[in-house]
Amino acid sequence: MNQARDSSGLEPTPAGSHALTAMRRQGRRLGQYAMLMRLDRPVSSLLLLWPVLAALWIAGDAHPRGRVFVVFVLGALVMHAAGSVINDFADRDVDPAVRRTRGRPLAARHVGPLEALALSALLLAVALWLVMHLDTLTVRMSVVGAALAVSAPFLKRFFPLPQFHLAIAFSWGVPMAFAAQTGTVPRVAWLLFFAGILWAAAWGTIHAMVDREDDLRIGVKSSAILFADMDRFLIAVMQLAALFALLLVGRTMRFGHWYDFGLIAAAALFAWQQWLIRRREPEACLRAYGSNHYVGLAIFAGLVLEYSLHS
Repeated sequence: MNQARDSSGLEPTPAGSHALTAMRRQGRRLGQYAMLMRLDRPVSSLLLLWPVLAALWIAGDAHPRGRVFVVFVLGALVMHAAGSVINDFADRDVDPAVRRTRGRPLAARHVGPLEALALSALLLAVALWLVMHLDTLTVRMSVVGAALAVSAPFLKRFFPLPQFHLAIAFSWGVPMAFAAQTGTVPRVAWLLFFAGILWAAAWGTIHAMVDREDDLRIGVKSSAILFADMDRFLIAVMQLAALFALLLVGRTMRFGHWYDFGLIAAAALFAWQQWLIRRREPEACLRAYGSNHYVGLAIFAGLVLEYSLHS
């Protein structure tokens, strides 16, 4: 019997079957790359993006230049993807021992180390191409940002506070945005940068609480391990300090009640996070970490309303 029925659409030919199988394999491979870049988990991308958007909004007086806006939004997403790939490359022999990360593509050996390096190099090249559309000061600052992003995943082997280094990397887009938009980095930019560091260090520590038992067993450093039973208190201190720095930003810019409402909403979310992590249960800590997306949204929404509605 003739096996080919592709003209009627009932059965593929052997050649068509091979092509379909190859397409499925390619689709699975692309899916692994997407997981490697955290495209399936956008929360951490948004945690990088919210401070950048706030900086662009303030620096541009609610009207950032189109080119600057596009470059920074795309650049933040691309750099986050590159950093995620580099992180998984650095942890490829550690992640299999951690319950939360053992299914990642490199840990599960679905993607090879050379593939990951090639993907990260491509993403870094795209980020470089994007930033080359901006001024010289911003390009120079981007070198520092790239160094922070690339080095962050390797510090957990010996540095007891890798979350603080990551917090600096996540917040570096703030002074860069001011430099690109205004050509300078004023005091308010550094206040916003400092607030971003404190906030990112707080949510980074909450995230580290999820893996604390596994990290202790395999010898990985984290702020959650260093803080021990002082973790909740120190997270609260960082959250309050971040809110105070943001309050100073508002006073410097003469913002009104709409901005304050955003800070109040952020404070309420911080209080809810403290309730979630009260027993230090991994699942609850992961929920508390994820809710920081809404903290960034609340602060940015307050900014937008302030510029739109405050006379």
